[in-house]
Amino acid sequence: MSGLTSQGRIEADVRQEIAATPPKQWSVERLVLVVIGLLVVFANLPFWQIALAGRSFDDPKTWQFVFSTAMLIAWLHAVPALILSTRFTVRPVLTLFVLSALIAQHMMRQYGVVLDPSMLRNALRTDVREASELITPWFIANVCFASVAAVAIWRIPLRQHSWRRALGVRVLTVVGVSVVGIGALLLGFQDFSSTMRNQKGLRYRITPANVIYSTIRVLADDLRDAARTAEPLMPIRTASAAVGQKPRLLVLVVGETARAMNFSLNGYPRPTNPELSKRSIINFPQTSACGTSTEVSLPCMFSSQGRADYDEARIRASESLIQLLARAGMRVVWLDNQSGCKNVCAGVEFKDVSSSSIDSPLCPGNRCFDGVLVEGLREIIDVASKGPAQDTVVVLHQLGNHGPAYAKRYPQEFAQFKPECKKAELRDCSRDEIVNAYDNAILYTDHIVASIIDLLATQEARFDVGLIYVSDHGESLGEKGLYLHGMPYAIAPQEQLAVPMVWWFGGTGARGWDGIDEACLRRRASQPAHHDNLFHSVLGLFRIETERYVADRDLIGACRRQRSAP
Repeated sequence: MSGLTSQGRIEADVRQEIAATPPKQWSVERLVLVVIGLLVVFANLPFWQIALAGRSFDDPKTWQFVFSTAMLIAWLHAVPALILSTRFTVRPVLTLFVLSALIAQHMMRQYGVVLDPSMLRNALRTDVREASELITPWFIANVCFASVAAVAIWRIPLRQHSWRRALGVRVLTVVGVSVVGIGALLLGFQDFSSTMRNQKGLRYRITPANVIYSTIRVLADDLRDAARTAEPLMPIRTASAAVGQKPRLLVLVVGETARAMNFSLNGYPRPTNPELSKRSIINFPQTSACGTSTEVSLPCMFSSQGRADYDEARIRASESLIQLLARAGMRVVWLDNQSGCKNVCAGVEFKDVSSSSIDSPLCPGNRCFDGVLVEGLREIIDVASKGPAQDTVVVLHQLGNHGPAYAKRYPQEFAQFKPECKKAELRDCSRDEIVNAYDNAILYTDHIVASIIDLLATQEARFDVGLIYVSDHGESLGEKGLYLHGMPYAIAPQEQLAVPMVWWFGGTGARGWDGIDEACLRRRASQPAHHDNLFHSVLGLFRIETERYVADRDLIGACRRQRSAP
């Protein structure tokens, strides 16, 4: 009995000693290097997939490339992480690294996007409704996995040192990591630099460096733009209206994510433009965009600089076409069914028609179909017809083909091409299903633009009427493994840069707009055009004279009879 009691006491003492033994503590340096190493291997799969494409794993040079590149990426992340990390900050820093890396990898793998500063700016400017369409089961799974990793990081006990010892260990670690990184750079410099030079977008697939760098760039650019003084307004002069000339009503329809190659007007075999093909339109089949995202294209296409003289800071500091038209004495209204005008219409009459609170059958969910733009235009015309005669410009900013939820962009009666993809996870649909949903949205845009033309045609007794439709950028639908848009301009595919553009003038044709030779304009339309032409062509339409006008960019400049050059 006493033996059993003695044995029980021994076991109790052992258990007590184990319980009293503190868990093994990690140094801050060890935690940083382990987490960075795991991120290099498991959170950079899109980078490794492209970087190793076409290489043979039987070739020793491939393994040399893998080793040297992995060490370089680890060095790239470890040094700033070590500099920022203390016993109190290391967990938040590494949690941010893990969360941003796994979400970035998800976006790159699912949609093939490149997370450069332009894409990050686009993401930061998106509204809640747009962002919610990207919250898919796979997205949630990645966030959950990142959360589990973050919990593990926060649960690891950290060793405590005096500040002198901690500083010495940190300096030695940074030096050691840098020696390894520089050695890896020397070992694989030729192969690594050649790969990066030939695939310029590859650097923006290294995560979380791509997210961190791009975010810093965006914030720095925003601070610089905020501090930048607005460019002085140039004097403008409007040519006197001809005797008996009616006031002019121009509608500018800014399309969203429509690509030229899916317009049957441009030779696409599917009948995606059945209504516009029956109107007397002027089609520009070779039109290129200023950028590959709304955040870039919208300010660019309404600027005088355009892509030809592209300077983002200057564009954002200068007067847009919309603001200039308002300053010229016209009534200018911006109707928005998107995520805003990106400051292009600041100071101009603006109305958001995208709200689900609008009492209309065109707003069945949390988004409205683009038919609300036609209703809004009708209300503006009704008001204008009762007031004094005045030149009027109305901008209609479409929801259009905004992805990935293409099937939510049109009423079901326009679901002509089936089966359609109804999932936000585009990779869970076949390419045919994706294209079907996208083409149905194009079909609905065709209906919207044709309806606007028909509405304008009813106003010809009071106004000289006209319409310009042009999309802000295109879209990738799986070509080369890419989806959506936002690729860096220098490496963007044609699917994201080639956009549709259509012009229409009322029953009197372009002659009603101060004697434009319509046959000449149709010949000009068969040649390449660009977003850069929009600013100067609209000034030409309204005969507005300013130093910012460039005659060579005016599409109608050579087609106006007896035109006095500004």
